[in-house]
Amino acid sequence: MRQRFFSKIAVVIMMIATIVMTACPYDNNIETDTVTVSPNVYVAGYVYNDSHSKVAAIWKNGLRQDLTYGTNVSYAFSVFVSGNDVYVAGETYNGGVQVATLWKNGMQQDLSDGTGYGFAKSVFVSGSDVYVVGDDYGYGAMLWKNGVKQTLSTTGTRSASAFSVFVSNNDVYVAGNSYYNYSHSYTTPILWKNGTVQTFPATGYASANSVFVSDNDVYVAGIDVDVDDLTILPVLWKNGVRQTLPFTSSGEAKSVFVSGNDVYVAGEDNHKPVLWKNGVRQDLTDGSMGTAYSVFVK
Repeated sequence: MRQRFFSKIAVVIMMIATIVMTACPYDNNIETDTVTVSPNVYVAGYVYNDSHSKVAAIWKNGLRQDLTYGTNVSYAFSVFVSGNDVYVAGETYNGGVQVATLWKNGMQQDLSDGTGYGFAKSVFVSGSDVYVVGDDYGYGAMLWKNGVKQTLSTTGTRSASAFSVFVSNNDVYVAGNSYYNYSHSYTTPILWKNGTVQTFPATGYASANSVFVSDNDVYVAGIDVDVDDLTILPVLWKNGVRQTLPFTSSGEAKSVFVSGNDVYVAGEDNHKPVLWKNGVRQDLTDGSMGTAYSVFVK
């Protein structure tokens, strides 16, 4: 169910407060271009390049920057901005093997060694510490702190995946899944707080994709399944209480960000990229297929 949807269009979020442009061609006077953007909105995802390969990309107020080039496949799953530095977590393919990857200002750092499949789903910066979570197959759910990896434990013999990390008041929150069997066909959402596992109510197949903490409130975005017709539901849990977000067919909430009193959720509805702000759904394309993996508001 966590399939990647093939997109031929850029996912664009634009939140532009004021744009004033004055230009006089063939005039010796100084041209003035004034662009005021508040807030700056960063989005991570992927596009098809001219070689018809999927490449990791980020958008800042709708302007796209590709993170890789050529024919190797790559994905950007998460973006975090700290000061003037832009961090992006994702994966690249090296010889057909997925490698967990972190970009800082466009410079690539491999987190897994490429001997097994790995991916990085989320990045968070607290002070001088950079936290990344994902999977390193053979080790399971993984937390990298400043490049040093730590395996996240689960209850019993279950395997797990980690999809999101957030740090608040020195507490490290990680959202992910615990699998009931090795085929990964039956999962439950889980939350690690400083390495201790917490679970919250869901149906037989559910996913905790993103976590955000604001004023002691814990927000988790993900999916749940309607037990009557097996529809995949985009959901947001706040302190363990579930809210289903508006959707047309089936959907997934992939990322949550809280700014002041506003709650932003990025994801997809019927294979199309969408943004929910305070529960109100906004389409990000003209109907073309795609997905939005991450939202950041600054």
